[in-house]
Amino acid sequence: MQSKGWISGAVSGVSLSVIKEMAMLSAKTEGAVSLAWGLPSFRTPEHIRAAVAEALKNDPDIGKYALPNGLPELRQRVARLHRAQTGVKVDADQHVLITAGNMQGMNSLFRAIIDPGDEVIVTDPGFASHIQQIRIHGGHPVHWVLDEGRGWQPDLDSLPALVTPRTKAIVLVTPCNPTGAVFSKTDLVAIGEFALDQGILIFIDDPYSYLVYDDTDKCFNLASQQKCFEQLVYLFTFSKIHAMSGWRLGYMVLPDWLRGEVLKVHDATMICAPRISQVAGMAALGGNTEHMETFKSILATRRKLICERLDRIPHVYEYVKPDGAYYVFPRIVTPHQDSREFCLRLLNDARVAATPGIGFGPHGQHHVRLAYCVENDTIDAAFDRIEGLFPA
Repeated sequence: MQSKGWISGAVSGVSLSVIKEMAMLSAKTEGAVSLAWGLPSFRTPEHIRAAVAEALKNDPDIGKYALPNGLPELRQRVARLHRAQTGVKVDADQHVLITAGNMQGMNSLFRAIIDPGDEVIVTDPGFASHIQQIRIHGGHPVHWVLDEGRGWQPDLDSLPALVTPRTKAIVLVTPCNPTGAVFSKTDLVAIGEFALDQGILIFIDDPYSYLVYDDTDKCFNLASQQKCFEQLVYLFTFSKIHAMSGWRLGYMVLPDWLRGEVLKVHDATMICAPRISQVAGMAALGGNTEHMETFKSILATRRKLICERLDRIPHVYEYVKPDGAYYVFPRIVTPHQDSREFCLRLLNDARVAATPGIGFGPHGQHHVRLAYCVENDTIDAAFDRIEGLFPA
């Protein structure tokens, strides 16, 4: 059946995320191994599951709506944690909003600020879904090229030329998806000062700040700059470090002038984050952090393994060693047409799923994203097949 113009131009002009596209193609490929999706292999920790089991048994409200802004106790825990981590005091009622993960939180933010034709600066490469969301809301993603030769670091000198009267915000993810790069404190402070001077909002999407391997002090949170508070939104997701990707839970800390506007969108599209997930979130923030160190240690060994396997095939890939998150973003050096053609060949001929770099921005072309949040055996199986497809 033809759409006959029923589908909006903004939606019809956007493709499905390349991450999900490759994950779905992989699921249809018998015997495929996947490095395409950033889905941690870990089980949700036992103390979180136990808290939910107890609530399911004894809490008569567990299956009901929560208020749109989130359960009061969870918001209070978020406010305390944010102050402990950043030194910035926030009010649980005025500055905290519980979301159904950072994807939904960021989508609500974009809906709240973007009029058709407005611009949002995103790193290039940057997270594919941010690009999609900006376009769906009628905005234009403006690509800020990262310097691969300096380990995928931002080029501050090129930032001013990207700003126009339609610029609304800069989106930052550090440690980065897809590169695993960690931006320096010096650069982040400079970006914050630039945004303040230009009257631009800063959105910090933080799934990975707990996952920095060699120098844990290297990861700086720009939300700790009190002077940025009125123009900065900090978003945290429980998906990665708490192995809660399927629970769909996150939170944002934002100035009160913006929170009320975002709450309108959140209520109109989501009503609330699931109450059962918020109960899980309270347990996750309850003080037991043993699982976080365990996850990080395991991921560090997987990073070591994937780098060792990449080192064995320099005729296929060149790469920058990631400092954090759980992705590596190697450049394809073997003959190929583009990153999509290369990834389809990997899947069809070697039954290995990887994500085409072009989905992360124009400068992701001729790269692939490989996720090492999977079991060691999966990493080894994938690289055994890649070596077989591209013998030295």
